[in-house]
Amino acid sequence: MIELSLSVAVRPTESPEKVVKAMENLFPGIAIAAREGWIEGHGGTRSLATFHRLLREQRILDTARSVMLQGVVADSVQFRLNKQAATVSRINFPPEEEPLGSIHVEIRGPATIIDWLAPRTSEGRPIEEIELEDDDRV
Repeated sequence: MIELSLSVAVRPTESPEKVVKAMENLFPGIAIAAREGWIEGHGGTRSLATFHRLLREQRILDTARSVMLQGVVADSVQFRLNKQAATVSRINFPPEEEPLGSIHVEIRGPATIIDWLAPRTSEGRPIEEIELEDDDRV
């Protein structure tokens, strides 16, 4: 089973609705929960389908794979995404926490999750696309 968890700080100068929209641009169908100064999102495999597609359209599989491999912690993958880029459905992996806050992503699931999201490539093209075995199919 795949579990997607997102969290992002909402600064006083930001619109919570725009922050939610940025999260939903990359991960549609997530369940949103707001609390003082934070927005959290939760989803499964279906919520990752757009992210999977955007990685290919934006031709950033190698970068994504590198970032994800660096973020492996036990049975999860953790990384940050740029909140501003997400407002226009762009994926950007900031090297550190940003002044306005980054979207923190944690994906728990099978070891093959990275190979499904960002497979190895040759000349920028996936060598092999795999199907993800999960109860919550895309």
